Amino acid sequence: MRTRSGSLYTCGGTGEPAAPVAGQKRKRSPAAAGEASGVRRKRQATGPDYLDGIPDDLVLSIFSKLAASANSPSDLLSVHLTCKRLNGLGQQDMVFAKASPASLAVKAAAWSELVQRFLKRCADAGNLEACYILGMIRFYCLGSRSGGAALLAKAAVGGHPAALYSLAVIQFNGSGGAKSDRDLRAGAALCARSAALGHVDALRELGHCLQDGYGVRRDPAEGRRLLVAANARELSLALAAAAASATYPFASLPIGAVAGGAGGVTSSPLLSDFGWSLPEAEPHTANQFMSDWWASRGVQACAKKTDAAATGGDGEGELRLCSHMRCGRKETRRHEFRRCSVCGAANYCSRACQALDWKRAHKAQCVPMDRWLVGGAAAAPQQ
Repeated sequence: MRTRSGSLYTCGGTGEPAAPVAGQKRKRSPAAAGEASGVRRKRQATGPDYLDGIPDDLVLSIFSKLAASANSPSDLLSVHLTCKRLNGLGQQDMVFAKASPASLAVKAAAWSELVQRFLKRCADAGNLEACYILGMIRFYCLGSRSGGAALLAKAAVGGHPAALYSLAVIQFNGSGGAKSDRDLRAGAALCARSAALGHVDALRELGHCLQDGYGVRRDPAEGRRLLVAANARELSLALAAAAASATYPFASLPIGAVAGGAGGVTSSPLLSDFGWSLPEAEPHTANQFMSDWWASRGVQACAKKTDAAATGGDGEGELRLCSHMRCGRKETRRHEFRRCSVCGAANYCSRACQALDWKRAHKAQCVPMDRWLVGGAAAAPQQ
């Protein structure tokens, strides 16, 4: 039963309080009352929530600008978790369409169905970068050739330079089909469109095509001009990146001092022709994803020459990766990629990758095929 002070006697000696009488309100303890009053004073001190008074269209515009300037996927997720209203407005197509490339930088180690749905949501909203990244992942990593090609085509129609160049590589190699499916003229046309938009690899690829007459009429002078233009554009992009970071010197160094880069930093290979030692550009998110994806599955870029010589075969038992370590593309059928004509061990998806890897590493590693074939034949009797 209840006393005048509000305390309760135990019921029947069981140690449990008796049920409160209907219609009576239990008094609060002084500590609880003080805590409640403190919360009320805190709410009054902070003032009203002005976000509730802003129209939805204005909040959505601000949210879109935040998405366009996000530096990582977690930045975009943090805004969604701020409050229920922002989470609801964040589901609009405008937000996903404006998502920055940095917010789409997914990692191969963190790949999941949820990440794929996020990229698909951005692609459906019209985000060209998401179309390109998801298209490359589906085409080369997940084995969905038609779905990946459709997303790449959607990005290419929107004028995405990297998507245009990737479609050109697919046309040159006949990726996803037979060797007879190659369309050199279509590949050259896509490459020219991408080069017109300033894509460095497309400029370099088109220059080599003009020099060799591959898919276009042979024009060595124009091809050489495009190769110089590609190097010049690469130099301007490297200078802009160095100026933004303000951590790398702009001084021109002798070519002999450029080979290994300065301060342990890998220098851009083709810029060494101009006497510049600048850090090599970071690979695109899609290329980095593909490289990490295949590395986690134990797929190597190329077989070792000694292994091929020891077995007496060509080492083509499985599909190969492009030997340029910053590419990440893998063959969709055997013998799809071009091989180094000297050693026969390196494989390249394009002439641009071959030119980059030659100056970067393969020039010092390439050994004529007859040498290691003779060496392998001499080592076989000893075994």
